[in-house]
Amino acid sequence: MAEAEALTYTRAVIKEIHLETPDTWTFSFELEDGRGPADFLPGQFNMLYVHGVGEIPISVASSKSERRLKHTIRAVGAVTKLFSKMNLGDVVGLRGPFGTHWPLDGCYGRTLFIVAGGCGLPPLRPVIVDAIGQPERFKAIKILYGARTPKDLIYTAEYMGWGKARGARVFVSVDKGEDDWPKSLEREGQPTCMTAVGVVTSLFRQVGDLPGDAMAFVCGPEIMMKFTVLELLKRGLPENNIMISLERNMNCGRGTCGHCQMGPLFICRDGPIFTYSQAKSYFAKEGV
Repeated sequence: MAEAEALTYTRAVIKEIHLETPDTWTFSFELEDGRGPADFLPGQFNMLYVHGVGEIPISVASSKSERRLKHTIRAVGAVTKLFSKMNLGDVVGLRGPFGTHWPLDGCYGRTLFIVAGGCGLPPLRPVIVDAIGQPERFKAIKILYGARTPKDLIYTAEYMGWGKARGARVFVSVDKGEDDWPKSLEREGQPTCMTAVGVVTSLFRQVGDLPGDAMAFVCGPEIMMKFTVLELLKRGLPENNIMISLERNMNCGRGTCGHCQMGPLFICRDGPIFTYSQAKSYFAKEGV
């Protein structure tokens, strides 16, 4: 993307708002410049600007097959908390897309293994939606997702559809189960999900063996990704078959502020999707 394009905003009008958890919302946008979800690749991100407050990098949460561009936002900072107060018809600025994408076409003919923790699921949702829409291209699709509590789970109404695709299985865990877990998920009509209590890596026991040519896509908190990668390596996956997203560590979107520098690379400019062999120096640097 040229520098001039990177600095150009388009108006993004909020057309739908869906409450995911008590502090997380999915917003559907209509862009003034006419672009739609097909113009944004899974794993890429946009810079969303709230006038007079600032901008934030947010990963694309919509599939190319959907009607509108989606972003799922958790209220954790000054800009994101403002989104919790927005209404239909409100307008924000959007520039992008930026960054690398999940190499889904490189997974054809293989087992696709997706592992997400917490708000690491939105950057992977486009991959899941695209993959289950063409399950014949994969040997199998295995989706593992973990959150702190049942109330923190995102996209609960979609799990059943994901698990119904040919060759697909969905596994969901929570760190702390409540009295109605997993009945709370069953009430959402999710008989195709396997559930557990524990960190997301505890689900590996239910998955079984992974073929050596499987491709793994991983996104979540750094400590979760570290232990997920260790499990995958133990199961024989090469480092270059493990893709991770470092989207939580970006700021300006152009590689100019230095906030996300990783050796000679910048996460926002050269990522946020990397092979583990590219990113393991980052984990070592952060002491994870």
